[in-house]
Parts: sequence; C-alpha cells; structure tokens
Amino acid sequence: MIYILIVLFILLFAFSYKYAWWKPAVDWNRPRILMYHMVREHIDGAKFNKLRVRPTEFEKQIAWLKAEGFNFVTMQELQDHWGRHPAKTVAITFDDGYLDNLENAFPILEKYQAKATIYVVVDRHDRDWSTDKKAHHNSGELAREPKLNDEQVQYLADSGLVEIGSHTLTHANLDKRSDAECLVELRDSKNQLERLTQKSVTSFAYPFGIYSQRDVDIAKQVGYRNAVTTKEGIDVGAPDFMQLQRIKISGKDSLFAVKLRLKLGKRA
Repeated sequence: MIYILIVLFILLFAFSYKYAWWKPAVDWNRPRILMYHMVREHIDGAKFNKLRVRPTEFEKQIAWLKAEGFNFVTMQELQDHWGRHPAKTVAITFDDGYLDNLENAFPILEKYQAKATIYVVVDRHDRDWSTDKKAHHNSGELAREPKLNDEQVQYLADSGLVEIGSHTLTHANLDKRSDAECLVELRDSKNQLERLTQKSVTSFAYPFGIYSQRDVDIAKQVGYRNAVTTKEGIDVGAPDFMQLQRIKISGKDSLFAVKLRLKLGKRA
C-alpha cells in the first residue's frame, strides 16, 4: 500500500512539474497570440510533425476557445485596439502559407467565426527554407508541402476572417543577409502582397524568429506596424509592437496542454 502511494506521489509530482497546472494564470486581460504552421495529419517518421496540428485537434482547440468566450482578432486589429479588448482576446497566426491553411484550417475558422492572420512567404513554392537555418535540414520535407497559390491567398484576404501578413520574399534567415538584402526581403514582400491582395500589409513575422535590431528598424522603415517573434510568452507590460511574443501550439500538444499554454503563455 505504501509502495502504491509512493508511486502515485511520484506520478503526481511529475505531472505537476511538467504541466504546472497549479500556477496562477497570466492576467486574462492580456491578449494571447497563438503560433501555428500547418493543420494536417502527421507524416510517419517526418522531422517536422510538431508543425503539423491534426485537423481534429485544431477544431477541438478552436471550439474550446469559442466556448470559453474568447474574442478572436487579426494582428492589425490587436494592435489597433490594444488595451481596449475584452478579456480573453486571442490572435491566431499561421506562418509560411501552406495550402492546408485554406483546405483544413479555414473551414474550421469559418465554422466558429474565428479570425486569423497568415504570414505568407512570397516565393514559397518548391522551397525548403529549413536549410537556411540549419544546412543539415535538407530532407526537402517542407519543399514538398503544398503552398497556397496567389488566387487562394487573394480568396483568404477577401474572406473577412483572414489578414495576410508578410514572412519575407524567401523565408530568409535575416542574420545571414546584408542590410540591402534584408531591405529587399521586407520591402518587396510587402509590396507584392499588397498588389496581390489589394489590401495594406502591415503585419510581419520574422522567419525562424531570427532577427536583430537592424531588422526591426527596417521593418518600421518599410511600413510594417506590428511584427511577431518566436519568443514564447504573453506580453504583460507596455508592448513593443515590433517584437511581440507568441504561444507555440505544437502538433504533439493535447488539448489539456494547449489550455495550460493559454493560461501560462509557455510550457511549464
């Protein structure tokens, strides 16, 4: 009996350590920004399944947010009304511009009337941008993932639920680019997406979350009004709108883990 109690205590301790369910929530008046990539089934043995949230899990997450009374906004709406949002405001974001954002995620967003922002890479087809961060990531896995074509990007921009943001021309690792190259990546992607969508593109995501103050300055210079990082958390003070934190949603997360991530802003 004592042995069983000891085992149960160890399991409870491990569970509590992993999920930190006992920690108090970050103020629910502070907006949450969620980071997704793909909404699709996992691929056996694939390197990037953490970027793939299964459609059934995505719907569970959005349905829970809706049932809990979350207020869904785009990134530009988040900035425009910062400090005046109702409690439990959330901005859903997708990086890169995968086709499944339209085929699998959008019907769920539409069903629950949940807004989102998609950061689109302009030159996104047949490109394995993972190698620009780590050369050994040369599997071609991301290059084989279907991407949105221009007509589909335009359709999403016209839907009333999706804001199109920029993710550079080529998903560039900005740390490896010269000042002039970074300017082209940020400025030209913005201009091309604006011509495509016939809407202002004011939101930006730093590829890989790799950037410097130079890149922040260039983003401001070319006309972006807000930008997101991959730094995990919830902005609790006066926000720097050009370096906003996000909550990463992994394809390996259970709904319970997602709920705690929304509560705390990051993994325990």
